[in-house]
Amino acid sequence: MHNTVQNYHIQHQHPKFSIITVTYNAEKVLEDTIQSVITQSYKNVEYIIVDGGSKDGTLGIIEKYRQHIAHLVSEPDKGLYDAMNKGIKLATGDYLCFLNAGDELHEDDTLFYMVHSIKGDTLPDVIYGETQIVDENGHFIRMRRLSAPEVLTWKSFKEGMLVCHQAFFARRELAVNEPYNLKYRFSADFDWCIRIMKKSSSIHNSRLTVIDYLNEGMTTRNHKASLMERFNIMCRHYGYISTIAHHLRFVIRAVLKK
Repeated sequence: MHNTVQNYHIQHQHPKFSIITVTYNAEKVLEDTIQSVITQSYKNVEYIIVDGGSKDGTLGIIEKYRQHIAHLVSEPDKGLYDAMNKGIKLATGDYLCFLNAGDELHEDDTLFYMVHSIKGDTLPDVIYGETQIVDENGHFIRMRRLSAPEVLTWKSFKEGMLVCHQAFFARRELAVNEPYNLKYRFSADFDWCIRIMKKSSSIHNSRLTVIDYLNEGMTTRNHKASLMERFNIMCRHYGYISTIAHHLRFVIRAVLKK
């Protein structure tokens, strides 16, 4: 797979990762997510699970791994982003990673190699990477259609959500003052990433595939509503005229490809 971990003997930063999994009735997919976290070779990790009061076997699965979970909340919430905000409040790490039930960290050494991709003495405000799409058996389907840019700024998302939310690791100290906006039902993560980047002074490209993303999800099932929200979010951050111009380019590009 990779060079072994022990080949890396240079003194490096040792940031703490708060990995937050939001779940509700996810007994079919949650266990693989949990295992991808607890088998990480990099151990400075705080695992948080926020459950919406599941009625299936989700809590039974969580209980199997309870010793590896720093914080567990199981109670009704106001939706996905409300649960994520609960996770932010519980977190104590340097970085936040939102790993949905069904998604996985790409390899057992993913966090280790992310940390070792950081050069210098200062931790960046955001670390990001690539995402691959997998099926329910964890088999590779394809890389994410929008690939992570070499250089990422808050203006990059004019072209769409170029970095998957799960592959976007933000400093907790920024996130505590920028909770998810609950007026958005499907695309609050898009808005959140832009707001975090606006506050960031350094954004680091790990140049790694960091997430295996399960090929389904809320924003897939509610695609039209999600796109409308994203349009409104882009208007808010980039202005109406700029957003219209970019969407016209998307349409022209789509027509030319036919």
